[in-house]
Amino acid sequence: MKKKANKVISKFYASETFSKNKISFSEEVQYKIKSDLSQGNLFEIIENDTFLGYGYIGNANSKTATFDYLVLFDAEFIITKSTVLIYREEYGGEISSKRWLKQFIGKDATSELIYNNNIIPISGATISVKSMTNAVNDLLKRIATLQNLKLI
Repeated sequence: MKKKANKVISKFYASETFSKNKISFSEEVQYKIKSDLSQGNLFEIIENDTFLGYGYIGNANSKTATFDYLVLFDAEFIITKSTVLIYREEYGGEISSKRWLKQFIGKDATSELIYNNNIIPISGATISVKSMTNAVNDLLKRIATLQNLKLI
């Protein structure tokens, strides 16, 4: 999964020499935001001392398994890219479509993603679509809390 994430990051930023610097938070902060963001899932992307953006690797439920996804942000935590890294089901893989994932671009901590409103449903992938929508909503809410606490 990390290899796939690195490939996406490398292509997006046109960089072969980037590094990922883990962003850590105290246990108290993790409890406050109800998250495990200190597990290395949230990181800065740097190339030769130049900040490129932020990244987050997460995991969400599908019908009987889970899938892994990557969200990239700019310096203001506005989504610049989202992608499904590994999808483990026979059905519902359409959420990996670049066309479908583009609807997350430009969203930030003030955005609310709503299934069948500003997030387009996919026939045969309802559970995965809802799960990805909820996962990104949760991530954006945690980002908002961290911004309000002036931790990022």
